[in-house]
Amino acid sequence: MRSRQVPPRARPREISESEWDSFVSHHPHGHILQTQAWGKLKAAHGWRAARASVFGDQNRPVGVALTLIRTLPYGLGKIAYVPRGPVVNWDNETHVEAAVYTIYRLARNHGAFAAVIEPDLLDTPSDRHLLERLKLQPVDFHVQPRRTIWVNLDVDEDVDILAAMKPKTRYNIGLAKRRGVTVRTGSVDDAGLFYAMMRTTAERDAFAIHPLSYYRDFLDLFTRGADAPARLLIAEYRHEPLAALIVTALGERAIYLYGASANSHRELMPTYLLQWEAMLWARRRGCKTYDMWGVPDEDEATLEANFEKRNDGLWGVYRFKRGFGGQVVRHIGAWVYVLSPLRWWLFNRARALRKSTGLNA
Repeated sequence: MRSRQVPPRARPREISESEWDSFVSHHPHGHILQTQAWGKLKAAHGWRAARASVFGDQNRPVGVALTLIRTLPYGLGKIAYVPRGPVVNWDNETHVEAAVYTIYRLARNHGAFAAVIEPDLLDTPSDRHLLERLKLQPVDFHVQPRRTIWVNLDVDEDVDILAAMKPKTRYNIGLAKRRGVTVRTGSVDDAGLFYAMMRTTAERDAFAIHPLSYYRDFLDLFTRGADAPARLLIAEYRHEPLAALIVTALGERAIYLYGASANSHRELMPTYLLQWEAMLWARRRGCKTYDMWGVPDEDEATLEANFEKRNDGLWGVYRFKRGFGGQVVRHIGAWVYVLSPLRWWLFNRARALRKSTGLNA
């Protein structure tokens, strides 16, 4: 049963960056996309980052939402977007209502025609009903991956993670080691190298990527310092870069956020060793779950029946990721509160013509 407790007092005070990130990092629904650094990254690349906060007893935060505002082209107006938020106790409906309605007010104050919310919730009937009661309606697109694989890191020994993998994946990790592939930690100075491999991967697998400046800014914001919440890992063979990935860690969850590989020496299986090293790093950070971040949005039976036949979209990605074991899960997706029905209609007409949300967040 969800609880309805004493309403939080939305007292007007500023929440500091350190208090915000502490709240997000220690909250069960905290997410890397709700951190101050994520807001700064997006603010440097076409968005305005705004903060919605709700306070409870003793003036402590009980809910926060990093809300991104974007001015769309062609005079469509502004849209508000909350990635993997708000960060709130979803079992306390009073706090949820306060957080969500604060987002609505913030979006209206910024002149947005709609507030799109993509919560950190799995797709369950009870949570769908909750969002409907909050006057939200589901949309037919998602910005963050709707379906993914969670690998369990909460085991007694590292070898227990290996034991849950498919035999071929375990073999490929060992093969990369035996053939002399090594993994090092990269830095901001490796942004150009990472971007070059991203371009190669994008051309090979036909998907869109961010510009070089985006990845450089990400590395600058997220990877500096021993306690930084992200790592760039680079797999090399005889000092030649073969593959790279970016992994994040916040609270008990790690996310494989970006990955790329060169066209050479793919037979050495560098991407398999990279994932293993990323999992070990995340486990040392105290993470209990490793999110593989995106597979085709199909039920598991369909995924298993088709992954050997299909190569379009994310099917090749699923074939790779399934080998690491883990549980296929589905998020609740994106929901919208419409502030201007006319502009929302125009946005969807434009989106249908462009076949893209235009959010890229």
